[in-house]
Parts: sequence; C-alpha cells; structure tokens
Amino acid sequence: MYSAGGAVQTGAMPTDTLLDAFLRGLAPLHPLALWAHGSLAGGDYQEGRSDLDLIAVLPGPLGPGRAWRVAALHARLRAAGPLAAKLHCSYLTPKTLADPGRRHLTWAHNGLRRRSVTPVTRRELHDFGRVLHGRAPGELLPPVPDLQLDDFVVRDQRDFWRPAVDRARLWRQDIWVDLGLLTFARATVTLRDGRLITKREALAELPSLGAPSEVVDDIARRRYDAPAPPTRDWLAHRADTTRAFLGPAIDALITTYG
Repeated sequence: MYSAGGAVQTGAMPTDTLLDAFLRGLAPLHPLALWAHGSLAGGDYQEGRSDLDLIAVLPGPLGPGRAWRVAALHARLRAAGPLAAKLHCSYLTPKTLADPGRRHLTWAHNGLRRRSVTPVTRRELHDFGRVLHGRAPGELLPPVPDLQLDDFVVRDQRDFWRPAVDRARLWRQDIWVDLGLLTFARATVTLRDGRLITKREALAELPSLGAPSEVVDDIARRRYDAPAPPTRDWLAHRADTTRAFLGPAIDALITTYG
C-alpha cells in the first residue's frame, strides 16, 4: 500500500491499522493520491498525541454526494476508536489543487468544513511528504516559490498570531501555548534560513530565540512525557509569561521580514 519510503513507522499498530482502514474506505472514490504531511511525514509523530494530517486527491467534482460519502467514511472510522478523531484530511481534485488560496472540503475535528492547503503545507509535501497511495506530490502540485512561502509565513504571524496574543483567555489552554510558540520558531527558521523544520526541531530552537525556559520545558513534558496535572496558578503564570515573550518577538519578526 505505501510507497516513497515504505511502511509508516509509528512504533505501534493502531496508526497503521487506521491508515489501512481509511484507504480501504477511500477506494470506492478512486483516489489518485493520498499524502501525509505534518508530524507523520516529518518524523515527529507521537501516537495518540499528534494529529494525522492527510491530503487526498480525488477525481472531481466533489459534489454533495461525494461529500456525504466522505463524512460517512470518517464517521465509521471514528466509531472504531479514539485515534480516528485525530485524522484530518483535505480533499482536492486535479482541477482545484493548484490555487493555495482555494478552500477545499476538509474533515477535521469531527466535522466537514472548508480549508485552504497553505503554502507551508504544500512546501512540506514537496520537501518530505509521505506518499501513502498513488502519485507523488511533485507530479500534481505546482512548486512553492520562496517568496510565496515567506509572504504567507509573515502574514500568518502578523494577521493571526499577533492579534491572538492580545486575547489573554486563550493562553490558559495548552494548544495555544504549544502552537503559538512552536509556530513562531518554525516561522523564524523558515524566514531566516529558508527551510522547514519539525515541531521537535522548533522546540529545540526556542531557547535560542529567548523563549521562557520553563514554558519550553512544559511543552516538552506534555509532548513527550506524562506530566502531572497543572495547577490553576501555573496555567495563569504560563499564559502571562508566554504572551510577554511572544508579542514582542512576533513584532520584531514582522519588522525584520515584513
């Protein structure tokens, strides 16, 4: 089933089993390709913690009938176990995949929605995407120019993450702390060095960027170990410390590269 490097190496069977079941369920829709990006492709996948980020290319068009079949497939998988809730997939067609601004049918967080496949995701697919079925990304996706990638990264930091820093209540949640800091580190390396890095590499990069060590250690424990439940005082302190670092850091990044 798998190509471009062989079987998915996860260290346990449930992820492989889920991917097999997903591809079998896609078969009636005649997929031209199924690709993994994110942690699964980049070698930093943590079973049960990481999302399974996938892109499927189907013959078009994707009308209501096919959308219903996609939703039914994901609902069946979800009933088989909790790991399926982390399987997210965007559905492209040969006629719709070229435009990075176009919003595609996507299953994520237990529902159908429309999302774009960003220049970062597209560059990931070209650089280290994992082919689970069919044709390789380079055969179907146009290349991502450096200027297009850099423009997207700057806009994402300026228009999404910087305003989010000012919304204090968000930063008591693990996901905002984790993604806010890791995305900033990844953005910095992309703009500075012209390359993409994994979340693990971003975590290692954060101390050199001046991120608070206690928060970096907290992210590492929750991502790779089994930490004790946090106290309310720690969540409040972590939120304030993260925001105090991230706001000025994003401002400086935008000034340098925007």
